[in-house]
Amino acid sequence: MTDILIADDHPLFRDALRRAVVTALPDAAVRPADSVQALLGLLEQFPNADLLLLDLHMPGAHGFSALAHIRGQYPALPIVVVSVHEEARVARRALAHGAAAYIPKSADGQDIVAAIRAVLDGEIWTPRGLLDVHGRLDADETAAAARIASLTPQQFRVMTMIAGGLLNKQIAYELGVSEATVKAHMTAIMRKLNVNNRTQVALTAQALAVERDHLPAAPGAAR
Repeated sequence: MTDILIADDHPLFRDALRRAVVTALPDAAVRPADSVQALLGLLEQFPNADLLLLDLHMPGAHGFSALAHIRGQYPALPIVVVSVHEEARVARRALAHGAAAYIPKSADGQDIVAAIRAVLDGEIWTPRGLLDVHGRLDADETAAAARIASLTPQQFRVMTMIAGGLLNKQIAYELGVSEATVKAHMTAIMRKLNVNNRTQVALTAQALAVERDHLPAAPGAAR
């Protein structure tokens, strides 16, 4: 059975993606998640999933941080990024971070189906008009992505909560662990990210943020 993971917090668009998956793969098992935390749980249950459709904006996500982390932990998993962003630069950054496809949420159902089939066939699928398919990341973003990719799933959970402004006591409650365990995770996270305090941890996550710059929109999606 083909396992397809869909991570999007918007029920209507999550359903649209599910319908596209079923059209492309009638026998696929679709596993939904509405947050990064739920997605990490799914990945632990289905580490050999065949495809992930990942929204850039949902609870626990900080730009490309979830993409970078999951690519580091599950390098064989093809990831299709879906996003409200139409900017060419955002699409290029997603591909540079290892996405196999970039689907603007304005794309129609047929294009989503085409992207899913292309990625499962081992191809890269991109919106039309991107002259440099792979794009380039600046040195700071590349370094931040590599460090975030090195975190364990639990460390990544803690990092996203720190970036969201939660205190150790709140993180401990959310994860069902002791504050001492959270502090131990903090020590390991700061070492892996090469920073000295929780503010710098949050800034590392923000290095992969998606800015809503006034850039020319990428032309309509292509097959």
